[in-house]
Amino acid sequence: MSQVWRVVRAVLATAATVIGFILVGTTAASAAATSDVAAGYAHTCVIRTDASLWCWGGNYSGQVGDGTTTSRTAPVRIGTDTWASIDAGTSFTCAVRTDGSLWCWGANSRGQLGDGTTTGRKVPTRVGDATTWATVSAGDSHACATRTDGSLWCWGFNRLGQLGIDPGAVYYATTPTRVGTGSDWTAVTTGFAHTCGLRAAGTLWCWGDNGDGQLGLGRLTPSIPPAQVGTGTTWTSVSAGYAFACATRSDGTLWCWGDNGYGQLGAGTTYQTAPAQAGSGTTWTDVDAGFNTACASRTDGSLWCWGNNGTGQLGDGTTTGRNVPTRVGDATTWTGDYVTGYHSCGLRTDASLWCWGNNANGQLGDGTTTQRPAPAAVPLPA
Repeated sequence: MSQVWRVVRAVLATAATVIGFILVGTTAASAAATSDVAAGYAHTCVIRTDASLWCWGGNYSGQVGDGTTTSRTAPVRIGTDTWASIDAGTSFTCAVRTDGSLWCWGANSRGQLGDGTTTGRKVPTRVGDATTWATVSAGDSHACATRTDGSLWCWGFNRLGQLGIDPGAVYYATTPTRVGTGSDWTAVTTGFAHTCGLRAAGTLWCWGDNGDGQLGLGRLTPSIPPAQVGTGTTWTSVSAGYAFACATRSDGTLWCWGDNGYGQLGAGTTYQTAPAQAGSGTTWTDVDAGFNTACASRTDGSLWCWGNNGTGQLGDGTTTGRNVPTRVGDATTWTGDYVTGYHSCGLRTDASLWCWGNNANGQLGDGTTTQRPAPAAVPLPA
């Protein structure tokens, strides 16, 4: 959900020997180059620099995409096609291929795969026949995506208006439904039952459930059509978590709002109904919000996480929750491509992939089910 604001990012690096991560309990390992990563509740997927797709972890709904429901503790390749971007929902996955087509797989009880049915799929299944998909975001039971013409589309569960349409008319949609008529959407992110997006003018919009203030509108009542968050025109990234959201601005500031039961807003002690600045830093570049955890990167290449840490998902070597951004080791080679949930993963500038946190279903990809509170390199096949 991470999972989660996704934009295709090119990592201009080649496979290299992984540099040892300076954190107790972490060792250097051989890892292949990667370029895009996604994390669901208990599974992980990555697109490598050769555009191949690999997934692993919990597979009870077929969300790994290998044609089975067998959990995998190590990466398995999914088909032989070439892929451009990917995102993982709670128990399903969606991805865009290099030809601009959109594919989803896994759980589908609410139509979240967008294939016109509510039948679960154990292999990637095409969503319509369009070849103009740009980005996709998968939430708990709904998904949204942008097209190259700037239009925005959503599908899946709509009980609380998270699709941007009246839930009284559409309880769930099994195929992509256009949100409004705008043609200037640049990014979209899906939470548990709310959605946010950015438009070309730098404005921020949110809609759906708002019981914890996660829409950032200064109130607790929901909004079914997209509603603008404030009047700012300098928003550069946004990510929707379980019942909160975080975003960055062009001045390098970091802002969060919504539920704060685990300190996931990075500041304060109570929920916030409007964006509240997390600290006073002005070097934040990107942010990712998970279930009750968030991580963000800075211009110096450092990575910081905060919120729930019950499974070590903050990566600071402990399982102690943090209510302010806490640095993940002392590396300065993290890119803007990372995801967080009950486990977290991130790419470094040498294109190596590192994961940490919950590993009960093998979602860390290290061949074990051992929980890890600090980043460890994921050994992908050569």
